[in-house]
Amino acid sequence: MPRELIDLLWRDHPAAPQGGARGPRTRISTGAVVDAAGEMADAEGLAAVTVRRLGDVLGVSAMSVYTHVNSRDDLLVLMADAACARMPRPAFGDAGWRTRVRDVADANLALLREHPWLLEIDDERTVFGPGTIAKYDHELHALDPLPLDDVARDAALTFVLDFVRAAARAQRPDPRAEEMPQLWGRWSGRLAEYLGDDHALARRVGAAAGEAMNAPSSPAHAWTYGLARVLDSLSPEPGR
Repeated sequence: MPRELIDLLWRDHPAAPQGGARGPRTRISTGAVVDAAGEMADAEGLAAVTVRRLGDVLGVSAMSVYTHVNSRDDLLVLMADAACARMPRPAFGDAGWRTRVRDVADANLALLREHPWLLEIDDERTVFGPGTIAKYDHELHALDPLPLDDVARDAALTFVLDFVRAAARAQRPDPRAEEMPQLWGRWSGRLAEYLGDDHALARRVGAAAGEAMNAPSSPAHAWTYGLARVLDSLSPEPGR
């Protein structure tokens, strides 16, 4: 009988059932499969991760891989949980809540930059994993100084992490990023001619932002501005 995903996630726990993998024993472990898949995703992207390729890399058959992970969907959950388990966690100490939450945001942005394929995994079953739960528990403590009940605390953390994911998506490498400053310099004047008096507000604001950033947009500026607004929204005393 195949092991359920929750048992695969908690495979190193003393209470986890042992010897439940399908078929004959193989010379690789579930952890080795997950690690190899994560390395492949880091190097080539999530689409490159297939059970057949993993078997080739590990020197076993695809069927041997399936005895460890059940399916590719389950494998993706295991990969995401492993990334969360290994993520460096900022120490909060006596820091105020703004510093704590900013540290959580920065740490999550770093995680998504290091493993951008995490942005492509939208499987709620990750919440059952030990790495994901440990990360969640730690990050909830960032909000200890705020007067929040448990439901509000969960919502506040979700709000922060949703912002981080959106910012990480915006910061993914753009193949034309390097040429945008030059294009902006060459085309902004011609664009103004095409627009004329149409869309006056967009023209004025776009010109001001473009001059300040030397590009149509700046993910770094958006991150700094947006995170400050997120922190302001959590403040029990506006302006502090």
